[in-house]
Amino acid sequence: MMRKLTAAVCLFGAMALPAYAAEVAVLDWRAALMNTQSAQSSLSQLEGQIGSQQREAEALGGELQQLQTRLQQEGETMSQSERESLIAELQQKGGRFEQLRREVLQAQQASEQQFLQGAEAKLEQAVEQVLERHNIDVLVEPQGVLHSSTDLPNVTNEVTQIFDSLN
Repeated sequence: MMRKLTAAVCLFGAMALPAYAAEVAVLDWRAALMNTQSAQSSLSQLEGQIGSQQREAEALGGELQQLQTRLQQEGETMSQSERESLIAELQQKGGRFEQLRREVLQAQQASEQQFLQGAEAKLEQAVEQVLERHNIDVLVEPQGVLHSSTDLPNVTNEVTQIFDSLN
């Protein structure tokens, strides 16, 4: 009697399991978007817009570091006017560096926002196609997976490919 009951419970459990099983996959939507041709084009366009500012900021950063080192090493032995001149140069170049940094950051944020607004509908369409194609019930981000006893299918590259194929 006990064996039959155990077998019946196991059989019932096996039949009930598919009702709770869900197809789960991983999608890194940021990577999917950043690997698209549209994103690469947007990045190239942004580089064209702010490339000179970035190069100027990098050069200024190097100069600021050299001036700071010089002030630390030679500041005690400099005349008052030399030290004041060096400090004024540091402040002037530091101000320009901060201005460039803000301009570059603002341009990056505006470009990213514009790209995301234009890409949102296509991304949703690409994700929907992948969900339907693989009968996926649950889609999680890689950072959201705390534990999985099996490797979850990663559909990131497939979403990128479908995104690129959409007009």
